[in-house]
Amino acid sequence: MSRLRRITAVPAICHLQPTVRGLRYPVASLLELLLSGMTIDKVLDDYPNLERDDLLAALESGAPAASGGPGAS
Repeated sequence: MSRLRRITAVPAICHLQPTVRGLRYPVASLLELLLSGMTIDKVLDDYPNLERDDLLAALESGAPAASGGPGAS
């Protein structure tokens, strides 16, 4: 089941960058935290208004770019 419905891009929030559930957490920033070695649990501890599915959605949205598949830049 895709979690991509959690990813939104709203002009008034973060200049149309993809964010999680309209919160001011850009997907790119969340991916950077995870790529730096932070665990999902640590990110959730640091950002209590995020949910596990939010981070999984961010990972899912970044997967095509990482694999060079459809949607990759």
